[in-house]
Amino acid sequence: MASISPKFLRLPEQSNLSLRDQVCEVISAAITSGSLASDRPLPSCRKLADQLKVSRNTAFAAYNRLIDLNLLISRDRSGYFVSPETAIFSDLHKSSSKDENNYNKCPVKFQPNNLMPIVNPLDWQDYPYPFIYNQIDPNLFPVDGWRECARQVLGRKQLSNWTNDAVESDSPQLVQQLRQRLLNTRGIYADENEILVTLGSQNALFILGSIFSRQPGSVGIEDPGFFGARNAFRMAGLDMIGLPIDEQGLVPKAITKNCNLVFTTPSHQFPTMVTMSEQRRKDLLFEAINKNFIIIEDDYEAEMNYVTQTSPSLRSMDTSNRVIYVGSLSKTISPGIRLGFIVAHRDIIQEARILRGVMMRHPPTIVQEIVARFLQLGHYDAHLRSIERRYTDRWHAMANAISKHLGMLNQTTTVGGTSFWLTGPNNFDTCILKESLKKRGVLIDRGQDYYLKENDKRSFRLGFAYVPVSKMEAGVRIISEEVKKIL
Repeated sequence: MASISPKFLRLPEQSNLSLRDQVCEVISAAITSGSLASDRPLPSCRKLADQLKVSRNTAFAAYNRLIDLNLLISRDRSGYFVSPETAIFSDLHKSSSKDENNYNKCPVKFQPNNLMPIVNPLDWQDYPYPFIYNQIDPNLFPVDGWRECARQVLGRKQLSNWTNDAVESDSPQLVQQLRQRLLNTRGIYADENEILVTLGSQNALFILGSIFSRQPGSVGIEDPGFFGARNAFRMAGLDMIGLPIDEQGLVPKAITKNCNLVFTTPSHQFPTMVTMSEQRRKDLLFEAINKNFIIIEDDYEAEMNYVTQTSPSLRSMDTSNRVIYVGSLSKTISPGIRLGFIVAHRDIIQEARILRGVMMRHPPTIVQEIVARFLQLGHYDAHLRSIERRYTDRWHAMANAISKHLGMLNQTTTVGGTSFWLTGPNNFDTCILKESLKKRGVLIDRGQDYYLKENDKRSFRLGFAYVPVSKMEAGVRIISEEVKKIL
């Protein structure tokens, strides 16, 4: 393998060391920090000498010194490489070191964005009981079907479908499949010019927030609600008003007249998981006309119903074109696919397409084509039936474990979804609970993060999509033990 000269290697401007030792210091620092690949040769003596402006003899002497220190090895006719033992040490050093140790302040001052970050640990998969949001079991992913669709799309006959720039349009095949296989199951009819493909629902919400940021009024959001929507609207510069939730979902009567937008998750309210009743949906649509506002419907986990039929979407009940529908394939296929879509009036879609083009031109067309083929060949329908069976088992197992071990907490009534919402008494603090559980290998989502003012610490959320049935009760039992300590 040819060597690639690491351009970041340079000698210090001032040093009391000899040239040979300066070269050794620079290379050893790069090795320790993991900046040099162990499977690629370092620059030859000639190249290194030219780059560092030293003699070849100096470069040769430095390499030999690093070999003596067991930092490098020499391979005949291949060059100099990082020693395998040193590479292992470098990886361990990177995993154990803290960024703060080498932290240099940014030379430019800027205002913090005041957004809610995702705070789950990066190694969440290593925890025995990760009851956290938006994670799926990778064992359920239909690898064979996805591989076959990718193989077909990568064929030479299909190259023209995804190799061109596509700012002004989306994959016609994907739009057709969305209309025929996803939207019609939600009772939604939409023309091609009423659909826009996005990088998931989060991207869709930011686009919509940006469109309406120049309009007077505020956006009403569910409280507690989806912090991703809160972040998107905050970034767009919108003022937000928290709207209360009860056992039937969003309370329409609480919507004030200065709201020009209302964001809701009626299928499974995020995060309490309650389902908006059909009468409540009619009341919300009536208020939209009466108070002249637009509804953004995030159809969160609409497919995940285990004990009752799926409720009709707001968009399917809308007769005044006031509902903007946001859908995503993250929960049903994979979060890593990062594809979603907006269904709205053609004028809104036209404006959204322009904004999307400014942000990132368009979602990857090759991914659109693969997903379109995945839908067209029936892999999506088969996968949906498979995960519905698996999640039904997990939902019932989780519900039974919660009923058995966490009866001291209040639980919202839910008919599906991939999580449960639990609330303790007034003095209950889930921030303390989260930290104590983390030490015992259990991860949860604290409810405080879902409130607009982040001022309610009594609730927490348990996601079960990643945790197998065999481990659920043991994990919930640990949660029960820590809850009792706090109570």
